[in-house]
Amino acid sequence: CESKVGPYVASVDERTQTGLTLTIAHLHKHPFAIFECKRVGVEEGMKKGPQSIEKAKQGAYVARSVSALQKIRLRDGSMAGVIHRSNGQLYHGPYHKLLREVIDSKDLDLLSHFILTVGVVSNHGNWFTAEDHNKELKVLAQSYDWLIFLSDKGLSEFINELLLHPKSELKPARDACLASYPTGTGNRFTKKTMDVEADIVLKKYFQENEPRVDSWFNVISPANSSLSLLQKELLTLHKKDWKKIYGL
Repeated sequence: CESKVGPYVASVDERTQTGLTLTIAHLHKHPFAIFECKRVGVEEGMKKGPQSIEKAKQGAYVARSVSALQKIRLRDGSMAGVIHRSNGQLYHGPYHKLLREVIDSKDLDLLSHFILTVGVVSNHGNWFTAEDHNKELKVLAQSYDWLIFLSDKGLSEFINELLLHPKSELKPARDACLASYPTGTGNRFTKKTMDVEADIVLKKYFQENEPRVDSWFNVISPANSSLSLLQKELLTLHKKDWKKIYGL
């Protein structure tokens, strides 16, 4: 269902013989952050996957278009940020300094229509590595506010514990995955459709292994940053009065 503020979404936390335990979230029509995962591969029903540069261009377009805070490349090669205020003036400064200012700000004019953009990419032989950037990674790193890289180490650890040497607590997720690939009837293990029991055990797995899961990711941009800083920025934005900011 949906209210004038935004839609409601529900996720299943636990299923017992007597019923379900749900978490219901009320989403705003105007998000303060977006996460976008870029994966290069063959989609179900397709004979070949898209070119990685096309994926990068799609991600760059989204990252550069959704937020009121825009990036501008200066003559000296540095990155500047600019926001068009409601009075018609352009407010600008060094990009990451301005980004920090907006996140910490109480200025409704700066916060209105600001969206923190976070890209997540992984290396399946197309994106090189977190240390060795090809042109696709460079495009994405210069477009998103944050670009996070899922390492081979992290991906292999997860696959090992899910499929190769499965942990007993992940059995529902393993069963859903094996039933879906490669020739399963009815896919129950995708980013769009996830088996209920698989979803429950995976969420528990990630929560219980949070420090180790964090180590699976590298922050490509901003330079010298960490996931803990990203979490802090998201919590700062979460605490703001977005109904007041958008006059809801």
